[in-house]
Amino acid sequence: MNDTSTGTERSISRTREEIIREAKRIEESVLYSSKGHFKAAALWGQFHIILGLPMVVLAAVAGASAFAQLAKDRTLAGILSIIVVVLSSITTFLNPNKKASEHLNAGNKYDALMNKIRIFRIIECWEETSDQVLSERLKRHSEDKTVLNQGSPQIPWPAYRLAKRGIRRGEADFEVDKPLPL
Repeated sequence: MNDTSTGTERSISRTREEIIREAKRIEESVLYSSKGHFKAAALWGQFHIILGLPMVVLAAVAGASAFAQLAKDRTLAGILSIIVVVLSSITTFLNPNKKASEHLNAGNKYDALMNKIRIFRIIECWEETSDQVLSERLKRHSEDKTVLNQGSPQIPWPAYRLAKRGIRRGEADFEVDKPLPL
């Protein structure tokens, strides 16, 4: 489908149209992955604080009550110590701080790939480059996405839902892309 160009417009081949369409698909997919990982990182970070702060406070109180001169009954210290052990075990098992870091790292990698694909789609696809060269670049971007998918932790369902809702509300939109008011 070759359109007649007017002014600064130029016609593009059907192949180039499909390259641009596929780049948009990859860009959209990477956007959801990026935002999903950022939401997951935030959730795991909050979970780390929710477990960690009470654990630290209760450990301090348990230690203080165990050594208190007036404490004849060590029951409180024992109960608090058990709670600290349970919270510590959960934290060790789930390792929310590590998961938050892994998701943040993955989100940043997806975000970097999204930027490369956007530049490819809106700049490189309009340069005087052959469709074959563009096709090869697109394949590399697709392969990069596959590698990221394979090496990244799975996005928890709630994080994906929050990311999807945020994207639909415009949280991923740039001001420069919005139409100017009349």
